[in-house]
Amino acid sequence: MAVHIADPFQLADRLAIVAFGCAVAYVLHLLGRVRVEADEEGLTLVNAVRTHRYSWPEVLDVTLLVGDPWPRIDFTDGRTIGAMGIQGSEKARARQATAELAALIRERGEAREK
Repeated sequence: MAVHIADPFQLADRLAIVAFGCAVAYVLHLLGRVRVEADEEGLTLVNAVRTHRYSWPEVLDVTLLVGDPWPRIDFTDGRTIGAMGIQGSEKARARQATAELAALIRERGEAREK
């Protein structure tokens, strides 16, 4: 678009269009990389800006309330972090993913039954 823009636009305008396109692509990349990964050692939360890694004993619970954009995960140190990788707008799929994560937390985490 910056190459084929009308003549009244100068080089600075064309560069601004390219910069804006790069900024939009970067934000979309950040939003597209969000995920929740569980493995034998623990849980990895990749949110838009930060990546968090926790061992299973640090994880207490996961909750997804009706209307929430994503589940909240509670930790032993009192923190609660949103798991953006599970989108609440996906209703049934989000409930299923949250239930699977809760089962893993009960099986491997601090909240496990003794």
